Amino acid sequence: MSHRDELGWFDRDNAAVAAADPELYAQFRRQAEYEATTIKLIPSENYVSDAVRRLTGSILTNKYSEGYPGARYYEGNEVIDEIEDLARARARRLFEMEHANVQPFSGAPANQAALRALLGHGEKVMGLGVPSGGHLTHGWRVNFSGTDYEAVHYGLDSETGLFDFDGMRRLAREQRPKVIIVGATAYPRIIEFSKFKEIADEVGAYLLADIAHINGLIIAGLHPSPAPIADVVTTTTHKMLRGPRAAIILSTIKDRFAPDDKKRDLARRIDRAVFPLLQAGPHMNAVAAVAAALHYAATDEYSAYARNVVANAKALAEELMARGCRLVTGGTDNHLMVVDLRDRDCSGKQAAQALARAGLIANFNMVPGDPRPPAVASGVRIGTPAITTIGMNTSHMRSVADFIADVLAAPDDETRVKKVREKVRDFMAQFEIPGVRAPLTTALRPERQARA
Repeated sequence: MSHRDELGWFDRDNAAVAAADPELYAQFRRQAEYEATTIKLIPSENYVSDAVRRLTGSILTNKYSEGYPGARYYEGNEVIDEIEDLARARARRLFEMEHANVQPFSGAPANQAALRALLGHGEKVMGLGVPSGGHLTHGWRVNFSGTDYEAVHYGLDSETGLFDFDGMRRLAREQRPKVIIVGATAYPRIIEFSKFKEIADEVGAYLLADIAHINGLIIAGLHPSPAPIADVVTTTTHKMLRGPRAAIILSTIKDRFAPDDKKRDLARRIDRAVFPLLQAGPHMNAVAAVAAALHYAATDEYSAYARNVVANAKALAEELMARGCRLVTGGTDNHLMVVDLRDRDCSGKQAAQALARAGLIANFNMVPGDPRPPAVASGVRIGTPAITTIGMNTSHMRSVADFIADVLAAPDDETRVKKVREKVRDFMAQFEIPGVRAPLTTALRPERQARA
C-alpha cells in the first residue's frame, strides 16, 4: 500500500499546532507533504533526528543566558551552564581543537565572528571566489566580508576544476593577506589543507578553515582534518551533522603570531567577537540540540552513515555520467557533485527549476570558468546526505539518476517533467521521512555507545 498520502503520524505529533492555529497548520502540513514526496538533493540540507527536533522546540528556548558559563548576566543558569559546557567539550573532542564556541546562530555569523577576531577593519582576506564555489562570507563583494575587509580571491583551474595552488601562491605573495580562508560549498574533491597551510605560513597569514560541508566526513575519518594546522575552524551543524540551524567556532588557544600575549589569545578574541560584539543571548535550545547532534556524530553508526553518503555520491556520479551528464572534475570524492550544463542549451537555473517541478530538489550553481552570472549559472549542485539519512543506498542511485537525466534531457518538456514527478512521488513512498512519517531517534538511543 502506498504511503504517499499518509501523514497520520505528522498530524498526531503536531495536534497542538493544528488546534492553536489552523491556518498556519495547513501551510505547515503542505510543506510536510512536499518533503514526503520529493527527493532532497541539496547538499546543505538534511533531516534532523527526533532528539534534535524536540530540543530545538523545547523549554530551553525560554531561558535568557547572555554571557558564557560561569559568567552570565542573568541568574538561574546553573543547568544551562552544564549544557553549554557539554556541547563545547563534545565539539573540542570530535574536532580535536583546543577551544570551541557553540553560540553562533548560523554559519555566516560564525564566519563574521572569526574574521572579527582575526582582522581589523580594512585588512586583507583571501578566499575562494563565489564563481569558483566559495561562500559569500569568504570575501564576496556583496557580503560583510567583502565590504568590511579588502578581499582578494583565488580560484580553480578552469580545465580540471581543481584548486590552482600555483596561482594561489602567486596571489598570496603579491597581496600578503592577513587571513587565508579555505573552504567551499561546491568542491567535489578532497581539500588538501596542508597545501593551504604552506602558503599561509609563507606569507605570514592566519589559516581559517570553513568545514561546514565536510564536517561529517572529517569526523568519520573520510576526509583530512584541518586540525591542528588551522588557526580557526568554523562549521555549521545542520548539514551532514543533522543538527539544528547553528554553528561552531573552533580554534587554538594561543595566537601563534603573539604566543606570549594572553590578551591576544585566539580563544578570548573569538569569544568576545561572538559576545558581546555580534550577538547577545545565545539560543540555548539550539545549543542543546548541537550537543545531541555531536553525541550521535561520535558513534560508529554515524561513521557508517558518512561512509554511505560518500558511496551514494560516487554511485550517483557514475550513473549520471553513464547517462551523458558532464560533471565538474569528472566525479566526486565526497558528498556532492556539480552537473556542468555548458554543453547544453540550458542554464543552471532553468535546469534546477525543471528538476524541482519534477520533485528533485537541487540548486543551480556556477562551474569553473562559467560564462553566466551567479544568478543564472551553468551548473546544478547535487548531494547525497539527506537521501542517505532516509535509507537510500547505492542501488537506489540508478533510479535517482534516471529521474535527473530524464528531466535534463528536455527541461522545457512539461509532459515529461510531470511524468517524472509522478515517478518520484511513488518512489518516495517506500521511505520513512523523519519528522513527517516517523521520528528519527538515533541521536539519543541509549544502546549506542559513543567512541569518545
